[in-house]
Amino acid sequence: MPEIAECCRKGFKWNATPTGREGTLAQNQAYITGTNKNAAVLVIHDIYGWTFSNIRLLADRFAEECNATVYVPDFFGGQVLPEDDIDETLKNPARKLIDIPGFFAANSKQIRQPEIFSCARALRAQHAKVGAVGYCFGGWACFRLGAKELHLVDCISVAHPSLLEKSEIDNLSVPTQIIAPEHDYLLTPELKEYCNTTIPRLGVAYQYDFYPGLEHGFAVRGDPEDVRTKVGLERAKNAVVMWFNEHLA
Repeated sequence: MPEIAECCRKGFKWNATPTGREGTLAQNQAYITGTNKNAAVLVIHDIYGWTFSNIRLLADRFAEECNATVYVPDFFGGQVLPEDDIDETLKNPARKLIDIPGFFAANSKQIRQPEIFSCARALRAQHAKVGAVGYCFGGWACFRLGAKELHLVDCISVAHPSLLEKSEIDNLSVPTQIIAPEHDYLLTPELKEYCNTTIPRLGVAYQYDFYPGLEHGFAVRGDPEDVRTKVGLERAKNAVVMWFNEHLA
């Protein structure tokens, strides 16, 4: 899977400090930020996991700007990438410090779906409204959480989802937002077209947010020093905030 390896190794680590706390959700360790008992957001992380500072910083923004309690559970079974390896991989992706094929074998949909669903059920029991947002690896899981007859979440947002299947698109039953960069080996032009022709016929609210010139991973690993990417980062964050404020109020 050379394209997946290339996409997942690229990116930048943001220079800020998360302000939330660590706890548990269901049986999983989790980063938790915010205190709203009515609305919750489940963040499903990318390959860099629940300890990656970028995903925690996004969670902090959602907690504040959506007035929600935001949870980033560990969905990689306690496997945490060392910060030094993350830094080196993002700076020098050609070194291939992360075994991407091995990662996907150890964290397949079949392995991770049960605990993702368990966390969503726990939030549903604790909060009146629940949304889910997924980045890269987390994208397919959000589509499955939004499936017909499950009633696990009230809306989903996905940014450059990976491993997405047409059957997961067909089965959607909740308001859906897609953050779609122009250049994406994983959310292919075919899948983009399929989303845009299929989802509007499902009877759910739908927003397709297109980002010209940007590429897979930008919304969680984009370079804030690059002007165009910085604008895209802010726009993508704001889009998710607006989506949750509309559907979790």
